[in-house]
Amino acid sequence: MSVLRRIENSIESVVERGFRRAFRSQLQPVELARKLAREMDDHKTVSVSKIYVPNEYTVFLSTQDHAAFADYEGALTGEMAQYLEAHARGSGYSLITAPTVALEEDGDLRAGEFGIGCRMVDAPEGTGPSAPAPPAEEPGAAAPAPAAAPPVANAALEGVSGTQVISAADARAALNAGSLTLVMNGVRTRMASRVMTLGRSRDRDVIVPDPNVSRNHCEIRHVGYDYFIIDLDSTNGVEVNGQMVTRHALADGDRIVLGTTEIAVEIS
Repeated sequence: MSVLRRIENSIESVVERGFRRAFRSQLQPVELARKLAREMDDHKTVSVSKIYVPNEYTVFLSTQDHAAFADYEGALTGEMAQYLEAHARGSGYSLITAPTVALEEDGDLRAGEFGIGCRMVDAPEGTGPSAPAPPAEEPGAAAPAPAAAPPVANAALEGVSGTQVISAADARAALNAGSLTLVMNGVRTRMASRVMTLGRSRDRDVIVPDPNVSRNHCEIRHVGYDYFIIDLDSTNGVEVNGQMVTRHALADGDRIVLGTTEIAVEIS
């Protein structure tokens, strides 16, 4: 059985030991662990000689789901952190420190909804980035002779496609940045609170003067380190990059269309 599968089984057993009663949350811990691993994959950054990934993860849960996990939160987050460390080692990623996972309540989320934030956190002074651990040696086996180091650039980029090469410091800055600005008809509106409303009504944060736009058309929510656009049962829906969506995580450069009005997204 693989290391990841053993940890998945352990996460499941934590739930079983902690809850013999009906499981109230719509979220399954194993699925959260797998989503955390996907977030690690999505946020890898190639440095000069290593592939860095975030080492701090926060899962934002609705009030109901957070309460369902409360009785065994410590055990669960510990198992998830082990899962991430095993995933990083198996994928050849480097971590600045051992990964940590925290659960936080977000009253703006509904049951079954969640957000994940991740970032790189500096190692304590005197320590450095961790490298993938070598496989364990068989008892009594002779230590292998050190292999010749491959060219640094090739070692860092092997198996990685379309990933920008930047320094670890720049990687941390990129992950920790994230203010959102909407550009509509040349007018720039920066998101100043956790929720921004858009629509034709004059009491919206962003007024869209388009007869094809509903009075209360959609909203953008800042959840963790992500921005989600959410359709509020509008008449003509929300389009992002040519696709109709009901809930979508926004990225820098996205194009939102409400009615016949295009809005550009800038995240920096």
